[in-house]
Amino acid sequence: MKRAAWLGWLLLGSALAQGAWQLLEIPREGPLVSLREIEAGGPPPQGIPALGFSGSHNGAVGASPPPRFESVERARGWLDAREPVLVLELAGEARAYPLQILVWHEIVNDVVAGRPVAVSYCPLCNSGLAFDRKLRLSDEQAQAVRARNPGAALARAGEGWTLEVTFGTSGMLYKSNLLMFDDATATLWSQILGMGVVGTLRGVRLTTLPLQMLGFGEFASAFPEGRVLSRDTGFERNYGENPYFAYDAPEGRPFLFRGQPDARLPAMERVVAVRLGNETVAYPYGLLREARVVNDTAGGVPLVVFWRPGTASALDRSSVARGRDVGAAGVFDRRLGGRELTFVWDGAGFVDLQTKSRWDLLGRAVAGPLAGKRLEPVAHDNTLWFAWAAFFRNTRVYGTGPQP
Repeated sequence: MKRAAWLGWLLLGSALAQGAWQLLEIPREGPLVSLREIEAGGPPPQGIPALGFSGSHNGAVGASPPPRFESVERARGWLDAREPVLVLELAGEARAYPLQILVWHEIVNDVVAGRPVAVSYCPLCNSGLAFDRKLRLSDEQAQAVRARNPGAALARAGEGWTLEVTFGTSGMLYKSNLLMFDDATATLWSQILGMGVVGTLRGVRLTTLPLQMLGFGEFASAFPEGRVLSRDTGFERNYGENPYFAYDAPEGRPFLFRGQPDARLPAMERVVAVRLGNETVAYPYGLLREARVVNDTAGGVPLVVFWRPGTASALDRSSVARGRDVGAAGVFDRRLGGRELTFVWDGAGFVDLQTKSRWDLLGRAVAGPLAGKRLEPVAHDNTLWFAWAAFFRNTRVYGTGPQP
């Protein structure tokens, strides 16, 4: 019976995926991933409506309302201090994107400090990543865009071109991970890879921006004048409720994932995942819960990973605010002012051994000789192990045995 149900789902998924391909008119020549491994998640393109999407270039998928924001003080009325938010700070402007909203929308097309950005969240991977929406293209890539969409707003930039896009949800998944599509060419973009994988802009990489997943209380304390994504989205959704009840249970299995997960860690283990240079590293939350601080070097960069409790899982209980405490992490370059710092947890907080200054989860010195200084954030993901390992098989898992 179970096998029959699974086969039925595969047939339905295949039909749904075919509908998405046809609706978006996606070219299938020269894909960078196996088309057979692209699954239909259920909803059609923009069935899970990304906010601020401009509409597909062929007119088949309409635009969605832009995101709205409100003050920290107003958000306290509906956001619990433990609720997870994605925090993006650019040029002194800080914004929080609550996961109780993103589980229903997955992508927010925004402009922060004058920079066009896309903040994305894949609930099936717990992957939260931010990208610059202004693409840098070569002459050849720009020519391909023009052939696909003569009206695309390409702009000359030095010896190349730029193209500002917005992203929508395709309704399709690759290795259980969100596939986005852009409004200008309907290229499919892998969220975890940050790269176009099928269509006109395949091979183009997005610029990843540092993003942290924190409890709302941590954000409110650090950025009392920050702005918070509003639940006034233009859509009727059960914000605050989790439609993926118990999905990230430690003994759980990923949804719409083919093959066997990498056995070095439990499939649903949260990891802080870093890509620097030619090296990828995963720092298991289980280890971080014990150590609180990890000093390491990845891709030639000395970095530190901070972790502390106090942030709920968005994928655990039916109410996001009641999710179990999974904690939150931050990743930073340990170099400051020409010297390399080493950090410890002293039982009360994060301290560097060189100056005895105290630091918060956002990499800011809050007391001691370095008070007021900040560490450079390192772009990272807080995702589930099965997903990260599926894309980056040669990942070094910090604190474990033999590596691939």
